[in-house]
Amino acid sequence: MRYKFAAFLAFASIAFSANAETIEQRIVPCLACHGEKGQSETENTPSLGGQQAPYTLIQLFMFREKLRTNEIMNEMAKPLSDDDLRTFSDFVAKLPKPPPADAGDPARMARGQAAAAQHRCNTCHNPDYSGKENVPRIANQREDYLARTLAEYKSNTRHGYDASMADVMAPVTPEQIGDPAYYIARVR
Repeated sequence: MRYKFAAFLAFASIAFSANAETIEQRIVPCLACHGEKGQSETENTPSLGGQQAPYTLIQLFMFREKLRTNEIMNEMAKPLSDDDLRTFSDFVAKLPKPPPADAGDPARMARGQAAAAQHRCNTCHNPDYSGKENVPRIANQREDYLARTLAEYKSNTRHGYDASMADVMAPVTPEQIGDPAYYIARVR
């Protein structure tokens, strides 16, 4: 039932977005799922706040062209022009960054920090995990979304625009995915 409602919301919002005039009006359907001010409270749905504009632009393009598949996002991005993609990306970059989750269990935080260091997450995503250019901000992202995304890269069911994440995830076991996701969701 939840999926049907989400699909209905997505299709209904496409018509709304096409007729809206300002970016503030057009972004409303996005924030319905990705959270007010880009702070997601929806399971397995990423927070958009503070995301790098170039990264968001690439993701929206990939959704529009169905190079990245998610039925709702593919339909939402389908009518967007290249200028629309840039406008949405620039707007998202100005939304406030998500706050860290709770402080977390110190032992698990230490394991997650060690795993993130071992797999050099801070090399591409920056030492503070803020991302850069076409590399996403992952600091304080939803833990469930991070874990799912890492698992999808590990299983090769999610493809990026390059093979970097698949290469990084190759030696990681499915059991090891939870700790870096836990840590990065709470990094301060």
